[in-house]
Amino acid sequence: MKYVAYYRVSTKKQGESQLGLKAQEQAVKRYVAPNDIFQEFTEIETGTNKKNRPILKEALDVCKEQGAILVIAKLDRLARNVAFVSELMDSGVKFKAVDMPEANELTIHIMSAIAQHEAKVISTRIKDALAVKKEELALIGKKLGNPKNLTSEARLQGLDTILKNRRSNENRVRAIAYIKGIDYDKMKLREIAERLNSNKFKTSNNKEFTPTQVSRLIKAL
Repeated sequence: MKYVAYYRVSTKKQGESQLGLKAQEQAVKRYVAPNDIFQEFTEIETGTNKKNRPILKEALDVCKEQGAILVIAKLDRLARNVAFVSELMDSGVKFKAVDMPEANELTIHIMSAIAQHEAKVISTRIKDALAVKKEELALIGKKLGNPKNLTSEARLQGLDTILKNRRSNENRVRAIAYIKGIDYDKMKLREIAERLNSNKFKTSNNKEFTPTQVSRLIKAL
């Protein structure tokens, strides 16, 4: 079986320093024998070209030409990138994620949907909270904060920071995606917790799951 390895780092600085990239290469080559890797691709993604993934497209083209499987080191980061999901789903190329080998096209689609939904929910909450606070201050003749901090750009920067902090919890996103992909409504909370633990999933605090924690994840769905 042929494999095409795809590595991705998010900034030019990371690409130059090789930080993160080496770890991805090592993870892939522990999972796939180096002789089975037909070709390797590395994409350095900056904040301005997240929707433009020419190296990914090239890797997928090679997979289709060679009948190869795309192999990536970490599913969570890539799955939350809409551009990656779109390219992958449209290509019809099979893939393997080293950190989550049981993942499939459905899993990655669910993880992307969850990430987009959370972004919308957080954005709505921020706008509602700002509106309430503004009304409260108006009643006592005050304005909300420094006018400079109320620009659209400033609010978007604040939202971006919150989203990054929320999304940095990879354990939570992976667990939700896994639960979404099974018949959780036909299982007991204890059974789901046991399955998560047996598959080496961890909570946000890197602990094993309990029925209570599983209940919270299901409510998030």
